[in-house]
Amino acid sequence: MPAHLKIARRSLLIASATLLSLSTAAPAALAAPRPTKSPSVAPPAHMSAVGGARLGLAGTQVELGSGAPVLPKDLTARSWIVADAESGQVLAAHNAHWRLPPASTMKMLFADTVLPKFPKSQQHRVAVTDLAGMGAGSSLVGIKENETYSVHDLWLGVFLRSGNDAVHVLSAMNGGVERTVQDMNAHAQDLQALDTHVVTPDGYDADGQVSSAYDLTLFARSGLQKKDFREYCSTVRASFPGATAKGKKGSKGKPARESFEIQNTNRLLSGDYDTPVYQGIAGVKNGNTTHAGATFTGVAERGGKVLLVTVMHPEKQEHNEVYKETARLFDWGFQAAGKVTPVGALVPPRGAAASAQPGATPASGQAGGAGGGSSAAPVASAAAGSGGAGTALAIAGGVLVLLAAGAFLVNRRWPLPDLVRRRTRP
Repeated sequence: MPAHLKIARRSLLIASATLLSLSTAAPAALAAPRPTKSPSVAPPAHMSAVGGARLGLAGTQVELGSGAPVLPKDLTARSWIVADAESGQVLAAHNAHWRLPPASTMKMLFADTVLPKFPKSQQHRVAVTDLAGMGAGSSLVGIKENETYSVHDLWLGVFLRSGNDAVHVLSAMNGGVERTVQDMNAHAQDLQALDTHVVTPDGYDADGQVSSAYDLTLFARSGLQKKDFREYCSTVRASFPGATAKGKKGSKGKPARESFEIQNTNRLLSGDYDTPVYQGIAGVKNGNTTHAGATFTGVAERGGKVLLVTVMHPEKQEHNEVYKETARLFDWGFQAAGKVTPVGALVPPRGAAASAQPGATPASGQAGGAGGGSSAAPVASAAAGSGGAGTALAIAGGVLVLLAAGAFLVNRRWPLPDLVRRRTRP
């Protein structure tokens, strides 16, 4: 065989052997190239139908009527819901019952569960053990061991700074983290928040800890029945106790204690360079962890209409995206109210029907069992012409069920506009 043909043949054999080696040792190298961005995880085929059969379906659920605006474009959240806080009607939803990690929005359930147990004036000296067990990288308000804090201070730390240290101190007061988790899971069951499983009271990422846009909205609606909850979640900034200054005396000869300002991390409430304060916003709670992404539940009032919006895990990776998508859904909801057919409803707690029986005493809106709360009458007692706002609706399996008037509704005269006017602007 001529020399040049031998060389050519040898080259072909080497090339073939090389390709064979590559295909055997690293088949993935010859596979189709991977996408630069991982595709979104799809919602499960079957989800809960609590609140209505359509809420258990994947995708966007909305019934536009005459004159109703179309839903905003560029919504990238895996799950969201827009609901009327008073009637409970769900105006629109997207994967409402998709069970996802909730991040610090779980603190709404924590507050709704634990807040009524201690009066805001109660004092607690923090022990070293109170702060044990917090996850690495937890958000903190800056609580110091061996310092004394009021319950009021601790709740400001929970709502404004999403302080896991404040959550752990309050949990210790409640009998410990394990007991508090049990209480939260029991309360979630009572609220019919059946998508929720609590593992940590502060919302820190943990295996098996899940909730849904629907359930988070139930937590917000339940919490907002309480005057103290409304106060904390709508506060923009506050003074928080720091460490006791060594060698310094106060006006009464007691050791002087430093303080520092904390600001609410809810950007629709406090604002940011790319996110203006939302008109009529009055809470509720935001969250963000590596596993959960950004989550947020907000409440806002305009023109006598109170809406709740929950947004979970926007896929768009822009600064403050969860607030931007929430604001667009609020805008749509206020324009669409009365022009859409509800696709479901926020169900009342299991105990609501019993509390609505003749002669039953309405639950107090004040923490610690004290009386008070809003002086306004409940929705059921509002003046005629309220459009039936005093009736709660629950839809299960597509069947409409009318509940007793006033069973579980936010007061018509919620002090939301007053809170908006009184609070200090950034």
